[in-house]
Amino acid sequence: MNQRRSIFLLSALVFGFAFLYVPILSMIVFSFNESKLVTVWGGFSVKWYRALLSNERMLEAAWLSIRIAAVTATIAVVLGTMAAFALSRFGRFRLRALFAGMVTAPLVMPEVITGLSLLLLFVAFAPLPLFPDARGFSTITIAHTTLTMAYVTVVVQSRLSMLDESLEEAALDLGARPAKVFLVITLPLIAPALISGWLLAFTLSLDDLVIASFTAGPTTNTLPMMIFSTVRRGLTPEINALATIMVGIVTVFVVTAGVLMARQERKRELEMRAAWQAAAAAGPRQ
Repeated sequence: MNQRRSIFLLSALVFGFAFLYVPILSMIVFSFNESKLVTVWGGFSVKWYRALLSNERMLEAAWLSIRIAAVTATIAVVLGTMAAFALSRFGRFRLRALFAGMVTAPLVMPEVITGLSLLLLFVAFAPLPLFPDARGFSTITIAHTTLTMAYVTVVVQSRLSMLDESLEEAALDLGARPAKVFLVITLPLIAPALISGWLLAFTLSLDDLVIASFTAGPTTNTLPMMIFSTVRRGLTPEINALATIMVGIVTVFVVTAGVLMARQERKRELEMRAAWQAAAAAGPRQ
């Protein structure tokens, strides 16, 4: 019985991974296809990568999406971390439920509703001073920050809920100021959550199509918008080449973040083990 169960679980796992990654591998293989037909192999070639490098509109859209995603992820991490601290460390305050609902509302709100409401907001606030008078980079960044901040808040709040507050209290008792406690103790402990939140926000912003379509101006095209408009006229291997490059970039980011978090976790475990050994060695002497 246990053997049948293990075989079933292994088969389900293999099928799940194949369902997710076989299409991506197929796309990568056909990005080196000589033929214009994306489903017919015509020989190995890198001409579609050369064609992509000469497509200025596609490159401009990709660079715009990367800049928007980077700025969005950075702002979302800052605001999401502040919101997570307010929800996890300030206890029960007035209107806490309303604040938590407003922060996490983008998680369950349809993107069509979010995009339409933000479009109406930008149109209404356009005459105000210091507000972007034309929809483009700024409005898309604001909209994406509104969406991704909710995800960062959930990730950081879950990390803070598992954090041992006695470490911070001990540092405060020893005379450290709150700012130094945050920089020296709290920030390194929640760094994996911050990195995960940043990568998640970056990916969501880079992938978004619906909200960007509502908040972008007539002359602004992000990469998903450009790909969607191109695919409607017919898929070309050039899109496969672009997607392969994006997969490579994301893979590098994920692997780098995983290595850094693993090293930090290993370093923290070694420091904790050394502290316990020092305390154990000092105990008998006392």
